Amino acid sequence: MATDIPMTPQLEQIDGEIQDNFRALANGFQKLDKIKDPNRQSKQLEELTGKMRECKRLIKEFDREIKEEENKNSPEVNKQLNERKQSLIKELNSYVALRKTYMSSLGNKRVELFDMGAGASDPTAEDNIQMASTMNNQELIDAGKKQMDETDQAIQRSKQVVEQTMEVGAQTAGTLKGQTDQMGRIVNDLDTIQFSIKKASQLVKEIGCHGQVHHAFSTSHCVWCHSCNHCQDCKPKQQRHQRHSWIGASRPNIKEVIVSSSFGT
Repeated sequence: MATDIPMTPQLEQIDGEIQDNFRALANGFQKLDKIKDPNRQSKQLEELTGKMRECKRLIKEFDREIKEEENKNSPEVNKQLNERKQSLIKELNSYVALRKTYMSSLGNKRVELFDMGAGASDPTAEDNIQMASTMNNQELIDAGKKQMDETDQAIQRSKQVVEQTMEVGAQTAGTLKGQTDQMGRIVNDLDTIQFSIKKASQLVKEIGCHGQVHHAFSTSHCVWCHSCNHCQDCKPKQQRHQRHSWIGASRPNIKEVIVSSSFGT
């Protein structure tokens, strides 16, 4: 193990196992970049997740060993061991963040949280919330670029959908306006027809009133003519001659007689 920190054989063994898992994680993520099938990528991520869980368990065990040897070591050694533990936690967190990036690109929203411990008594609880500040891994950069490209493509597709929706909305608005104008013309035509019907009804009433007056006039004229003929048949010819002479001398106004007969005067 390439470290000058004094450790017990047990700590050295744990540290070596952690390093083996870190190398396996690095190789696994490199292999993941070459896999194009989403199903195979998901399976590879599951295997890497198992490696990360094992690292989590080993780091906890490493921390317990430090506590057990704390009274036996000098303050300087304890400080170096704690710094070593912090370094292991940061490296694990970098792989956790890388895994989240790949999971997001695969559309899987179920991202496990690697909790390094809960409770104030566990020194790793606060360290767990640290996102790796030393994430200089080229694989993480490449994965981030890939995710940004996918995001740009999704945004472009959304813009196209919005433009198509606006176009359909404009067409619908034009169609509705045409239908509204047509309905307005129909209403105007109905108003015109209703007005014409009212005028026709009024005209029919007026014609009916004039017809009654004409009928009364015709009836009175016929009665007057019949009366004149009857009188001529009953009287002697001499009297008729005299009457005709009288009529010829001072014939009354026929229109006045007709009007008088019509109104009973």
